Amino acid sequence: MSRTLFLHTWRTQRTKLLIICVAMAAWSSLLPVIYQSFGSQMKALVDSGIIPKQLTDFGGGDVFSLGGAIALGYVHPIAIILLAIFAVGFTTSAVAGERQRGTLEVLLARPLSRRRVYVTLLVATLLFIGIVLASASIGTVIGATIVGVIGDLRVERLPMLWLNGMLLWSAIAAIGLAASVSFDRLTPALGITVAITIVSYFLDILGSLWPDAKGLQPYSLFHHLTARDVLNGTVDVLGFGLLAAVAAVAIATALIVFPRRDLAAPS
Repeated sequence: MSRTLFLHTWRTQRTKLLIICVAMAAWSSLLPVIYQSFGSQMKALVDSGIIPKQLTDFGGGDVFSLGGAIALGYVHPIAIILLAIFAVGFTTSAVAGERQRGTLEVLLARPLSRRRVYVTLLVATLLFIGIVLASASIGTVIGATIVGVIGDLRVERLPMLWLNGMLLWSAIAAIGLAASVSFDRLTPALGITVAITIVSYFLDILGSLWPDAKGLQPYSLFHHLTARDVLNGTVDVLGFGLLAAVAAVAIATALIVFPRRDLAAPS
């Protein structure tokens, strides 16, 4: 890893990181409020049959319990967008964007191997994602404390939830970096990564809302973000391993492709 490149990346991204962390913490702090304010009322409506139960199970989350509300927040588009800023936006532009601007050659002209550049960008990305997910846990604790439901939250299980989120978004980030080192233009790298993310998200949500499509969920990366189960004390070891395997395959692909590909003259 290159310390100089890492510090440069940190300096250029720190303001963005701070803004995203504040936004994620604020969003996460609202979830206990939603549970405390509407959980019992929603449960009564579902029990009465007015609202079908399957319509309240959105991607493995609900508002009937604190764990369900937190899980709902993790798969909500707001959280997805905030995390995707680094996991998708930063990764795809890290190499392909530099290549498109014609500045990658300046970086590679220094005594840095391509593998070293890639590992530095990967470590920086994982650090950014980890900090954002940690801010989500902090926001959850703050919100639960404010509304007086901290007793319903198993705080000791938040690190495992953090790990689950890290595995999911590390897999997506690794795919983004693999695409980034494979193309000379940002558009295809971004398009492939966004497409994989959206399709994966769609399969999980569709399966959770439509019983006939439930068989599609295992093919979704988001299906293995089991926040509610983790907070209830159940860990899907196979799901964790699958996410880690996807990340490992994407990392290995990038480490093979990037050093071997030709970089044509900028056009």
